[in-house]
Amino acid sequence: MDNVATIGTTAHGHADEHAHEELGFWRKYIFSVDHKVIGIQYALTGLLFLLFGFTLMMIMRWQLAYNGAPIPLIGQWLGDARAPQGIMLPEFYNQLGAMHGTIMVFMGVVPLAVGGFGNFVMPLQIGAPDMAFPKINMMSYWVYFLGGVVMLTSFFQTWDGGVGAAQSGWTSYPPLAVISAGQTMWLIGMIFLITSSLLGALNFLVTIIQLRAKGLSYMRLPFFCWAQFVTGFLLLLAFPPLEAAGVLQLMDRLAGTSFFLPSGLVVAGKPLAVAGGGNAILWQHLFWFLAHPEVYVLILPAMGIVAEIIANNTRKPLWGYRAMVYSIIFLGFMSFIVWAHHMFMTGMGTVMSTFFQTTTMIISVPSVVILTALLLSLYGSSMRFNTPMLFALAFLPMFGIGGLTGLPLGLAVTDIPLHDTYYVIAHFHYVVAPGTIFALFAGIYYWFPKATGRMMNETLGKIHFWGSFICINIVFMPMFIQGLAGMNRRMYDGGALYTHNAGLPLELNLYIGMAAWTMGLFQLPFIVNFFVSIKWGKKVDRNPWQSTTLEWSAPSPPGHGNFLTEPIVYRGPYEYSVPGAPNDFTPQFEPEKSEKGR
Repeated sequence: MDNVATIGTTAHGHADEHAHEELGFWRKYIFSVDHKVIGIQYALTGLLFLLFGFTLMMIMRWQLAYNGAPIPLIGQWLGDARAPQGIMLPEFYNQLGAMHGTIMVFMGVVPLAVGGFGNFVMPLQIGAPDMAFPKINMMSYWVYFLGGVVMLTSFFQTWDGGVGAAQSGWTSYPPLAVISAGQTMWLIGMIFLITSSLLGALNFLVTIIQLRAKGLSYMRLPFFCWAQFVTGFLLLLAFPPLEAAGVLQLMDRLAGTSFFLPSGLVVAGKPLAVAGGGNAILWQHLFWFLAHPEVYVLILPAMGIVAEIIANNTRKPLWGYRAMVYSIIFLGFMSFIVWAHHMFMTGMGTVMSTFFQTTTMIISVPSVVILTALLLSLYGSSMRFNTPMLFALAFLPMFGIGGLTGLPLGLAVTDIPLHDTYYVIAHFHYVVAPGTIFALFAGIYYWFPKATGRMMNETLGKIHFWGSFICINIVFMPMFIQGLAGMNRRMYDGGALYTHNAGLPLELNLYIGMAAWTMGLFQLPFIVNFFVSIKWGKKVDRNPWQSTTLEWSAPSPPGHGNFLTEPIVYRGPYEYSVPGAPNDFTPQFEPEKSEKGR
């Protein structure tokens, strides 16, 4: 550890020598190796992809609310292959659904939560001058960007009889995904995105292990750093199987192999001319071995952000910090042995079903421990209800609803009737939308002054919060009702023509659509607030929230090398309201009185 501190000091010394070397625009802002610039690149790109993915959903909601009506404003520009006379075709609806899920998860939430917040905040919180491998860090962003561009250009690809992107769902299940058009670009884009995550995960793990400041032991790490640490292991261990599977499915499509194509398939009345012998279920195993840990890749950074903000705005230490750390480690481990609860419909047998049901119930325990600890941290506190705190507080019940509604899906007897219904959509979105995305908004409002030296406007922030909070519940809560009534997902007409939906109030789709479009309007105050505050927001000092963790010892915004002097850590991360202390916060970087006198 001393050697690492010496290396950091030496690096800072060299930085002083080259302080006057002016980097050009391209090296400073585009092809930068500075973790802060890369974090901002990830964050801005992820936010743009989130906006685009959200726009796709709003177009889908129009089709569900007004089945067969021309799409307003943009319908005439979509072309006859997607929407003749502005009326959406079922194939285009499937493309929107597949790309909405892919963009929001792999190109929006994960890059923002891990690439954005992880890159910008984590090195500052551990007192590092930069990431361990700055050039690999730059490469991880540009490989991600390239994967995103490939995904978006897939909307413009053409084939015999059609045009557009992948339409086999965000899970790309074979044999449909192998024989249907449009999936090749999706697979190539996913390979780029997975490679980016692997490069980033390697960098995160080495940085946290090797570049911690002097005095920063593992049990003095902020909970956010623990969340990123465990997330790094999940990405490093879970993504390679899916990358291998993506390459194999790409070979099935382009090279005539049959890794996932079984024998005897008949397509359009003709036998499929492949050797056969492949196994479509193998893809599901390889996909969900990543995609279930992926759920925790989404939620663990969100938990870390919420923990930082709750501790800061309750002016209290986190309740049960060590229990939370042990729980998040256990959560990461267990996430690798629950994947097949997505596959009860495949007929895996009662013994295997029982195993995965049991592990699914066990994995709910550490989640409950973390959520309970965060709730208990609120007890007896005098909360500051600023915008980051409102989003962080909303995360708690929303994630709770998402988690509780997931339990029936972890049991085969209840999952089988609920599988592929709107109940699944409601459950997952409560975890990811009002759960994870609210936490990400909280983090943006909280660390914005560290990144820019200016505060975001509180009034616009609260308008953004309350509008989003009300609308998002109107969007997703009725989907539980639709799912329990038997409405299947991926119905481009909202189930209007299906007998088993008889009696279901299809007007719910109209109410959901109106809430979704209104929620889109409530993102405008955030967009305006974000960009206006960069230039005209209230200027702040290095620690506007009076926080205790190490990133607030750096200038706002931090310069090259992050810290003016070598940071040293003297205590744990959440020393708030310590009896006998002169202030209600005692930063990690503030020496003891005996240390000051030396």
